[in-house]
Amino acid sequence: MSPSHRLVPAPPRPIDPLIHTWPAGQPCYRVHDRRFRAGQFNPGPLPGTRFAFFADPPVPVLYAGGAPEAAVAESVFHDVPITGGRVSGAAVRNRVLSTLEPVRDLRLAQFHSGGLLRLGIKPRNLTDTEADHYPRTVAWAHAVHNDTDLDGITWMSRRWNGSPALVLFGDRVDEHTLTINDSLARSFIHPDHFEWLAALGQQVNIQVMPPW
Repeated sequence: MSPSHRLVPAPPRPIDPLIHTWPAGQPCYRVHDRRFRAGQFNPGPLPGTRFAFFADPPVPVLYAGGAPEAAVAESVFHDVPITGGRVSGAAVRNRVLSTLEPVRDLRLAQFHSGGLLRLGIKPRNLTDTEADHYPRTVAWAHAVHNDTDLDGITWMSRRWNGSPALVLFGDRVDEHTLTINDSLARSFIHPDHFEWLAALGQQVNIQVMPPW
């Protein structure tokens, strides 16, 4: 058995997760390229991520965080070593932070707290793994999609573990389910917005280079 198989077990089938309700109107935050709409789902099939992509054709997904900091940590800071490092200006030049609010309650598989206990698994076996384990972790998302009618999954952000992360399935939730709240929107090429990003990076030993 490979190290990956030992670390990330196959999901139970049928999977029967705890359900977390993300209430209508509760904001979530997404960092994305300005070329794409705030609520536009990623159609896949690449790049592979923790919980995408699966099925043929691939199920589109949208990743978001429960806090702006989590959205940045899981995107702009995602590939920076945990000990700190640098993000180039080119990497943030076209990035924006958008706030999305669902128009209905979202029902999500809970992959944290009691949800992990229910499934007999620890964070290090599913939500706190390195990228080379994604082919195994994505099977859990596939199982949730196949065995339930849930809208997606929520777990604690690996890079900002005080905040939830979520992934939504694009065949259960669509762009019209998510309204844009412009009260918190940041474009990192804007000096004031970049200053916020740079200050956040400084807190966690990451130097973010100016995008201009």
